Formats: sequence, structure tokens, C-alpha cells
Amino acid sequence: MAVSDVDTGDVRVGPPPPFDVELAAALEMFGALLPQPMTLEVIRELRERMAGIVVSDEQLARGGAFTVETVSLPVGLGGPGGFELPLVVCRPTSTKTPAAAVYFMHGGGMVIGDARTGVSEALEWAEELGLVVVSPDYRLAPENPHPTPVDDCYAGLLWTADRLAEFGVAPGRTIVAGTSAGGGLAAAVALMARDRGGPALAGQMLLCPMLDDRNDTPSAWQMAGRGVWDRASNETGWTALLGDQRGGPDVSPYAAPARAGDLSGLPPAFIDVGSAETFRDEDVTYASRIWQAGGAAELHVWPGGFHGFDLMAPQAPVSQAAKAARTNWLRRLLAP
Repeated sequence: MAVSDVDTGDVRVGPPPPFDVELAAALEMFGALLPQPMTLEVIRELRERMAGIVVSDEQLARGGAFTVETVSLPVGLGGPGGFELPLVVCRPTSTKTPAAAVYFMHGGGMVIGDARTGVSEALEWAEELGLVVVSPDYRLAPENPHPTPVDDCYAGLLWTADRLAEFGVAPGRTIVAGTSAGGGLAAAVALMARDRGGPALAGQMLLCPMLDDRNDTPSAWQMAGRGVWDRASNETGWTALLGDQRGGPDVSPYAAPARAGDLSGLPPAFIDVGSAETFRDEDVTYASRIWQAGGAAELHVWPGGFHGFDLMAPQAPVSQAAKAARTNWLRRLLAP
């Protein structure tokens, strides 16, 4: 069935929007390295491939701008003796008092990645604005389905909030952030912090966040078979996390934040997404619902952007604009 013939029940979906010209060239170049769609059968292969890409402490230190350590936090009962959650902690070496702590959750569709995946962008913000960065190596699905990943992330957030004084950060100056699955986890821990009475958060930065397990928005249908993370791959990620409950009536908002009935009382949000990606409509809806609840949100829909476009084509003008918008939002958020 042609995309233009798909009827989601609410709206007939037209052809997919075009990719930005420079981004399309990058997508074609990297396309052979990106198995699409992602299936449960190829997760192990992807993990093995990623295991060969080692991001060292020296790389994270960015020429001495940060001191880097990995600490272990006992959480839950993930096996005999419990589970030790690794947290990568990057502290600025400058004598200037850090402006805030960024608690960053990595992407990977809930099934791949680790605490060092994608954290380089958070370190770019940190180097420019003087921030501490903490990144949890949360356990992955399908071996560890919901609620393990979000519980790991929330435990790491509590650890971070308890150490703000040690970091030299003022109380309440913690920002949760993440990309893709990590963006969904950031939204989820913001909901948890609201519902459980803390810790206080200054903001939430949700970059192309993975929010809705129902996988039935117009953009999900429109981008089927296109880009980096299409509807079939998205179904794989959510099924790994939720099993047979995916798409059903009883999914927790801490698994899929789009399921939350109330988005009031949340910290200011920055949400960005590409116009040509699966998550476009669920992310736009999430921002709209924050506004409808009386909250603060800044939304960017980058024209012609596919999922993770700024990571694959960082020098493209639209990627540079996206990166600048994120840093500028943080700067305004943290202004005295």
C-alpha cells in the first residue's frame, strides 16, 4: 500500500516530507551501516558491532576540560547480590562554580547503547556553559523490560541530586536530558520526580524523544520504511520493552510518557524533532499538551530532518541550527 493511501482513522496520510538535501546525502552514505528495519534478531549483532567502538575517558575529558570517573550505584535486585548501576561522571576542571548538572540518558531504542553513547553533545553544552554531566548505563531490553530501564535512570537521578553540593551545584539546578529512547526516559523520570515529590528539576531537554508505544501517528505511518528509525524498528523497540502489553490499554506513563493523563507541574521542556521522522507527531503533541496544561515548552521541528540527523551530518546548516538552539535554551534557562 502506498503511503499516500494510508488512512489512520483520523487523517489520510500523504507522501512523506522530503529530506533536507545535505541530510539526504549523509543518510545515503551511512545507509549501508544501518540495518532497517531493526528486528529483535539483529539486536545482538548491533551490540557486538557497537562494542568495538570504545569511547575512552580521555575522549570524554575533552583535552582536560573534564575529570571523568565511573561510579557504581547498587540498585534493585537485578541478580544475586543486586545490580551495580554504572554512572559516568564528568566534572569541569575549571575553578568556576558549575552552573548546573545535566543528567543525560543515551538513545538506542531501549535495546542498544551505553552511558557513553551520544554523551559528547552534552559535554559540548557542559564545556560552553560550565556543567557537570552524569550519564547512567541503564539496563537494556528485552533482557530487562519495563520498569527496569526507567527505575535504573530514576535511581541515578536521585544519586545525582544527592551530590549537587559535592559537585558545587546549587539545589534544584539539575536538568534531565536524552536523545531518542533517552529522551523518552528523560520525560519519564521528570514525571516520576513530579509524582514522587522530587528531586527538583530545572528543566528537561528531550531530543527526538521516543514517547508513544502505540506507534500509530500519521508521521509513523508516513515515514514507514524511510530514514533511520522507521515504524517497524519502533515496534521492535517498544515490543522489547513492553512485550505483549505494547499498544494495549494498561501501559504506564513511566514507560511511554505520551500515556500520561496529566502533564501539569513539569519543569520547562525543550523538545526538538525532525519533520521527516517517525517521532514527529508524538513529540509535537507532547509539547502541545504541556502548553495546554499551563506548562512551559520550546518546540523545534527541523525541516527535512530524519531521526538523529545532527549526529550523522553535524556540519549541515540545519544540524548547526539545532545544536545552537539547544545551547541557547540552556543558557536562557540557567541565566541568573
